[in-house]
Amino acid sequence: MTDRDVQKVSIIDNCYCLLHHNPAGLCCLYPCSYVEDGYVVLEGLLSSQECDELRQRMAEIVDQMDVPEHCRTTFSTYHDEQLKTQGNADYFITSGDKIRFFFEKGVFDDKGEFIVPKQRSLNKVGHALHAYEPLYKKVTHSPKIQGIAKKLGLASPVILQSMFIFKQPGNGGEVTPHQDATFLYTEPLGRVMGVWIALEDATVNNGCLWFIPGSHNSGISRRMVRTPPGTYPLTDFTGREQTYDDEKFISVPVKKGGVVLIHGEVVHRSAENTSEDSRHVYTFHIMESKDTRWSPDNWLQPTEELPFPPLYTK
Repeated sequence: MTDRDVQKVSIIDNCYCLLHHNPAGLCCLYPCSYVEDGYVVLEGLLSSQECDELRQRMAEIVDQMDVPEHCRTTFSTYHDEQLKTQGNADYFITSGDKIRFFFEKGVFDDKGEFIVPKQRSLNKVGHALHAYEPLYKKVTHSPKIQGIAKKLGLASPVILQSMFIFKQPGNGGEVTPHQDATFLYTEPLGRVMGVWIALEDATVNNGCLWFIPGSHNSGISRRMVRTPPGTYPLTDFTGREQTYDDEKFISVPVKKGGVVLIHGEVVHRSAENTSEDSRHVYTFHIMESKDTRWSPDNWLQPTEELPFPPLYTK
């Protein structure tokens, strides 16, 4: 696998300048990098203290969690296991307007009891932190995030979902190559963007993201869709993920407090975390709602309790 010098952008007083390429007039180039590659790294979105506060709040949430036995399902990104563990689980498909817990493999014994410390058991917490947790809501709607969306030309962005991803040391699971639009499908395509905030340094050793630059220009090869009411599994896949050349993936390390903007169709993955360091991330997805149709077949649907909230605040 190859690596390259990734263009990174520093956020200073809401002015965006390309690091290492910073003559006058370049402060508008990061949208071009996003459009060309399907992703871009912006450094310094959050301070170290802000990152620590988000992690501390999540530690409190995990300490207080009381997960029913039948909800102790394992989260995976492998095709067949997704159908079994996510699609069959009402707990997952109804989590869009709630805060729920999804676990790594091998953290429970045959009786459903923890065999690792609770704080080391989770794959992610989702999918409505942006709505119900004040600290996460504040970050999601921050002036910097709104400024990024406006700089990219988004007229009426809404927030679809949010997650805290743990990437636990020693057992943080692999995320196989995929496109977010597989799960978050719109007509037309290209209306969804992931906002991936590193709350700790994300390195090659602890499972940083890898991308195929430019792969967002080739459409998608599969979709996760709801099945008809009353049938099981609750979701199914149409199509199959393509086979990708490992040599085309580029590693994208991110410093604590940095953010990666991820086009909904760009192919990306992350390796298993076999290091001794966690890789905590707060991530959420936004959609340009203007002239966009959100597929009623998507697993995630707005509810009466939680319609997709606008990103821009008055």
